[in-house]
Amino acid sequence: MKDFWITCGHHLLDRSGSGGLVVTDEFLKAYFARPELIPPEDACAVERRLHHKLLADPRLSIGEREIAGIVDPDARQNWQFVLALRELLLAHPTLEAAYLALVRSGSVNLPPLFVNQLVHVILRNALDDCEDPFVLRAAELFFRPQRIVPHENLLLLGDDEYIGGSNPAPVLSLMSLSGAVTAADVDVLRVGNADNYWRRSDQFDFALDFTRGTRGPTALAETTRRWISHLLGVDVAIEPLTTLRDAELTWYVGLDAEATWIGDRLWHGEVVDERMMARVLTSFRVTFADVELVFDAVGRKPVYLILAMTSDQLVRMKPQNLLTGLPIRHLEAAT
Repeated sequence: MKDFWITCGHHLLDRSGSGGLVVTDEFLKAYFARPELIPPEDACAVERRLHHKLLADPRLSIGEREIAGIVDPDARQNWQFVLALRELLLAHPTLEAAYLALVRSGSVNLPPLFVNQLVHVILRNALDDCEDPFVLRAAELFFRPQRIVPHENLLLLGDDEYIGGSNPAPVLSLMSLSGAVTAADVDVLRVGNADNYWRRSDQFDFALDFTRGTRGPTALAETTRRWISHLLGVDVAIEPLTTLRDAELTWYVGLDAEATWIGDRLWHGEVVDERMMARVLTSFRVTFADVELVFDAVGRKPVYLILAMTSDQLVRMKPQNLLTGLPIRHLEAAT
């Protein structure tokens, strides 16, 4: 089995009997060793002492008064956030259960950086046996913003931070990858170069052809199916559609803020002009293997998923919407 996404830190975690990710001291220490938390030379004694103690004992109880004693306000806020993440992880049996509790709480009070990292490592677990580079590249949409890469008549998605000219690995990944590429040259993932994905998976430097009818939307459908199965224990079939215009939206889930806005108006029977509809990158039809799990109002009718881009061609997917927005009677976390 080939490894991928090393920088998410999955090898630092244990596994529960049911396959969920269990937090370890090594995983917590990787957070405390992040550049943002390493005290600079001019750091106060409180910050230095706190950092030293937590590297020695990452589960050590830390009082609010001790955090309040950190002189630098940015450092103080960084520690508040990372300790809030630590408490979330320690309060639940698995990372999957912690993430579900977070997104169901209705109040995600962690920075997007930490939420994306949780998605990254949980999705790495859900895709552990996957050997299709197209599915893995499509899965990057779940935790890394994408941007449209202009290229003739193709709809290509490139990593937003990568094509912006900076290497994103130290920013969005738990651990930086030494020797990562920094140039913003983008190769389109093809059958002929797909094997290169394994050694480049942490560089996020492949563009994905997302033109309708290509492998891109189909690969994202497979990633979505695995995400739902892994976190909710529900089996679904997901089919990419060529158009959303004539779909009867009995129930739908917007996979980003733009898609939710469009779906709301279609559901209410409002007219959505062609300019707005052109922002829809793809849509999917979802059917459930066990209709008894679905709300009576939906029954055997299909559920639709919508993915769209913003006016400045940015794609910022919200995978939590799949966990809170599907019409499922009982939502159970993987433990």
